[in-house]
Amino acid sequence: MVLRIFATIFLSHLLVSCDSRLSDEGQTNQNKPFYEPWGVDLEARNEAVNPGDDFFGYANGNWIANNQIPSDRSRHGVWLDLRERVEKRLLDIIQDLENSNAQKGSSEQKIADYYRSWMNSERLNELGLTPLYEDIKRIRSISSLEGLASEFGRQYLISGGSPFYAHVSLNPLKPDQYQLHLGLSGLGLPDRDYYLEEDEIFETIRYDYISHIRNLLEVAGADSPEKNADLVFKLEAKIAQIQWPRAQRRDRDRTNNPISLESLKLDFPDFNWDMFLSGIGVDFIEELNLNQPDTITPLIALVRDQPIETWRNYLVFHLIMNNASILSDKIDKLNFDFRKTLTGQQKQLPRWKRGIDRVGARYGLGELLGKIYVERHFPSSSKKQMEDLVENLRKAFRNRIETITWMSEETKQEAYKKLSSFEPKIGYPEKWLDLNAIEIDESDLFGNARRIQAYFEHRDIEKLDKPADKDEWFMTAHNVNAYYMASFNQIVFPAGILESPFFDPFADPAVNYGAIGAVIGHEMGHGFDDQGSKYDSRGVKRDWWRSDDRKNFENQTFQLQKQYDNFEVLSGQYIDGAFTLGENIGDLGGLEIAFEAYQISIRGERDRVLDGLTGKQRFFLAWAQAWRGESREEFLVRQLKSDPHSPSMYRVNGVVRNISAWYDAFDISEADQLYLPEDERVSIW
Repeated sequence: MVLRIFATIFLSHLLVSCDSRLSDEGQTNQNKPFYEPWGVDLEARNEAVNPGDDFFGYANGNWIANNQIPSDRSRHGVWLDLRERVEKRLLDIIQDLENSNAQKGSSEQKIADYYRSWMNSERLNELGLTPLYEDIKRIRSISSLEGLASEFGRQYLISGGSPFYAHVSLNPLKPDQYQLHLGLSGLGLPDRDYYLEEDEIFETIRYDYISHIRNLLEVAGADSPEKNADLVFKLEAKIAQIQWPRAQRRDRDRTNNPISLESLKLDFPDFNWDMFLSGIGVDFIEELNLNQPDTITPLIALVRDQPIETWRNYLVFHLIMNNASILSDKIDKLNFDFRKTLTGQQKQLPRWKRGIDRVGARYGLGELLGKIYVERHFPSSSKKQMEDLVENLRKAFRNRIETITWMSEETKQEAYKKLSSFEPKIGYPEKWLDLNAIEIDESDLFGNARRIQAYFEHRDIEKLDKPADKDEWFMTAHNVNAYYMASFNQIVFPAGILESPFFDPFADPAVNYGAIGAVIGHEMGHGFDDQGSKYDSRGVKRDWWRSDDRKNFENQTFQLQKQYDNFEVLSGQYIDGAFTLGENIGDLGGLEIAFEAYQISIRGERDRVLDGLTGKQRFFLAWAQAWRGESREEFLVRQLKSDPHSPSMYRVNGVVRNISAWYDAFDISEADQLYLPEDERVSIW
């Protein structure tokens, strides 16, 4: 997906605009480009910067110089500006619903009352830690390894923490079935490197994290909070030592290890799997998948060797930390104070913005809110135009595969089959999720959150007995993002992203191909990146490559990996080329495919020059401005360690330097810093 940290970043946080034009709703309703006169923000450029030295700085330098990161953000930029526009629309919808006197049990009532319960901080302050008392009491009563195993499983119903994770996902070998995936989890910091690296940056973070553990244990009334905070941290550090490095964790071959439940119990007999699965809510399964199999034995040994008291404190700490946002202002602030250390964000977002995020989340009431959003803000004409663009990109991709010299015709036939089988899903789901079973009470935020969580957890468990649902969306319709689903061979573009400046019906074609066209190409490219290429046209994980073709492909991707390994983002902090490889392949291939599609679209026409810029130049400028943004150093560290996307500057500069058409467009020469000799330029797709 374009912004998979979603997982983590883009799905969780809405980032405010500092460009007033992006906050002007009226602009989007006029029959002219968002950025007049033809779609690129000419004022954002810094023409004093040589494009061949820093194309990102050339395209965005003035904007970055004139727009400081707001104190309540860890970064800002064009993607996040569009999110704020969407966010304001969602607020308008909710406020309308609050005034509508909606019928109890209706979607409108659920949305309005969930938001009301969030905004009632006075009630939360009265309750303090009370909503968690029952959970804390149960955790403190644990006296055996069996009780510990059961509680580890229960954490998914109470937003706690566990050294094991278990989630329901598709079976990569049989994508028409769901499967339980089991692996190592349990860290409170973003990645194992935060525990293991000796750099001063991480020493400071570790010190602050131990203080954070102590503060939350004090809130819970724990004995000797300082001593126990240190023990909890040391426990997590031992888990970090067992965990695989991040690049290995994204390897679909390494993480695909199906095993029967019977064999799991025989191979790892020193942990009570029945109690763990019962805690999750799984009564019976025949088979599951072990994502990191060689970590299970040392992790079980750690569970058995550590005092149960340390595990109890670990569970209480994670329970409070993960639920802090739906507790009192005091507890919420303690959590945010540590967040500053990880992201550099100085102020908490206004409560209403965080409320929109919670209510509109996929595992919130996002399905209900997204349906109303689409009805109000997504025209059918946009869906049709996107369908046409997708088909243009599909044709361009096939053209490029046909001209590849390193791939045999036998493997190309499989690639054509996969490409033709891509299923585009645009705007919104054809079938909306039914959330009637969820009860929402305007005076009970904690209860609302628990009932929503229980609904989705039970729904996932029930999938184990059902065939895969290819109609399901894994993002809300109002999300400013996109994704590729390997097991369904689907490319998905929610309504939220299908707006200017990414998709602008009134912009110059070069701009649309360079922005949303490259996003489409990026998602298509994921079907053929280092991991997506391990799945065939039906979404089955199997090797459809001739061995020599696969070797040629991996030689190409390794060259790209080495390029990114050499990018030093901060002093001593480099991009992990192996970890970011899939996204970098998506960026490079996506932009090349989009350029091919643009060239096809203007074939036979004279190249128009607008404001002194050729079509090629406008195309590449649109790509560079699609990634316009800036991040705080703390956030960049977190991104480098936990996000498979490269920072914005390198999604621009790291890509264009491999594309010969960019050299031609801007007269790049050997004297320029981004210059690569032709034989060092990587062109995979």
